[in-house]
Amino acid sequence: MLRPTTKSDIMQINPESPIFEAYRTLRINIEFSAFDRVVKTITITSANPGEGKTSTAINLAVAYAQAGKKVMLVDADLRKPALHHAFNSDNSRGLTNFLANQIDIHEIIRETPIENLSLILSGHIPPNPSELLASPRMHTLLAELKENYDIVLFDTSPALTLTDAKVMAAISDGVLLVVEYGKVKRDVAKKLKDDLIHVKANLLGVVLNKLNSKDAAAYLY
Repeated sequence: MLRPTTKSDIMQINPESPIFEAYRTLRINIEFSAFDRVVKTITITSANPGEGKTSTAINLAVAYAQAGKKVMLVDADLRKPALHHAFNSDNSRGLTNFLANQIDIHEIIRETPIENLSLILSGHIPPNPSELLASPRMHTLLAELKENYDIVLFDTSPALTLTDAKVMAAISDGVLLVVEYGKVKRDVAKKLKDDLIHVKANLLGVVLNKLNSKDAAAYLY
């Protein structure tokens, strides 16, 4: 059993908070944006480190779980994984061990204290992240998870300078781009969007993160 830290468990502690409402709205927006297609696997990435992709992945996973969906959250950031820190767990086995054909799928799936939410950690950092993510074993895992879960969320590496996220975006049903408000220049965000479209990724939308209340009100207006 995993014990999440206060940071990762924020929505469960205070489901009436504005943060909960924001992620619940994000979940609903995703569902409406994909009304004409099945979206069960979502890659979550950002342009650069530190923009909030991991906290977005965690809280969106909790939003789906609290809506009664059976959720799998996967740490596919094989360069700087973070979910094991958020859930206060040992990272000695996980996705990389399965992709390297060392263990079976059932050995890497972990249950969390949050009802309906399961977790796959990254495992040890490998020398060849992109190759592992593009391997036939990854497609096998993807098919298995889609069969057994309502929604599968992948927290990946930043996509601007690394190919890992683009690999995952290409094989997922959709991709969410997390952008820190005021940090990423418009032309950089556009280039990343074009890169994702180039690999035929289904860009579901952009999550503007770290807005203060004043800026958020102006943006919504």
